[in-house]
Amino acid sequence: MTLRRSFPGLAAGALGISLTLSAVPAATAAGEAPAPTVSEQQVMPHLRALQRIADRNGGNRAHGTKGYADSVAYVKSALDRAGFRTRLVPFSHDGATGHNLIADWPGGDPNHVLLTGAHLDSVKEGPGINDNGSGSAAVLATALQVAKSRLKPERHLRFAWWGAEEQGLIGSADYVKQLSAAERRRIDVYLNFDQTGSRNTRQWLVIHDDERGETEAQQAFEAWFAERDIPTFDIGVGGSDHESFGNAGIPSSGFSTGISDCIHQACDDLANVDPKTETTSTDALIGVLWKLAATAPGL
Repeated sequence: MTLRRSFPGLAAGALGISLTLSAVPAATAAGEAPAPTVSEQQVMPHLRALQRIADRNGGNRAHGTKGYADSVAYVKSALDRAGFRTRLVPFSHDGATGHNLIADWPGGDPNHVLLTGAHLDSVKEGPGINDNGSGSAAVLATALQVAKSRLKPERHLRFAWWGAEEQGLIGSADYVKQLSAAERRRIDVYLNFDQTGSRNTRQWLVIHDDERGETEAQQAFEAWFAERDIPTFDIGVGGSDHESFGNAGIPSSGFSTGISDCIHQACDDLANVDPKTETTSTDALIGVLWKLAATAPGL
């Protein structure tokens, strides 16, 4: 990821998961109960898994490498066990086949889709644990909370992990290009998360839709952070995966914790992520997704 502006006050700064649904006695309708929260122990294991994948595959998880393929397999396996309908969508770039991973949670209005995503690939120079293992882990942990709660949303929930984004937003652009006009209209909003665990984070950078102004999702994120006295700063649509959706007329929001010290370097490893920041980001994602999932379509 490359953010295309500077932000005041920011520092520049396989592997099983068990998920037991039997502990949840009944499905939870969106809006019936407060959004759950997570602990570091529910988020950081995903980042440790991605670090191990990079370590055994030449130190990176880049497009066209086994490191990326193993990263996709790790996330897909967790989602399959949790009850998601998953599919790998191939594309070609720079002489190599890449994949986007799409996961749908059963239920919700298919004409009103809430799509949540992050790019899963790293650059070849490093493991990409903050950029963007952190966003990928936050999205995965959120999806697993949906499954654990057996959530019954009003909107249909779809989650995505993009490939080859570090080479120019390739995976997300390919996904959008393959959508029909009707399928694009069915996506109410796209939520994007890129670098969600940066060290020395002082404010969260909330995505503002330049074309449509303040979306319901942006309002929900800013409200969530304001309720906890966490500073935010608005950023425009550009420089990460949400750009592909904004260019296609799909409303977008989400957030980042800013460019880290080790962006696109070998030192973007597990030590480059602050567990508290990553957990706060995941809780924010869960809280807003729960709110938007409960919104009756058309309202």
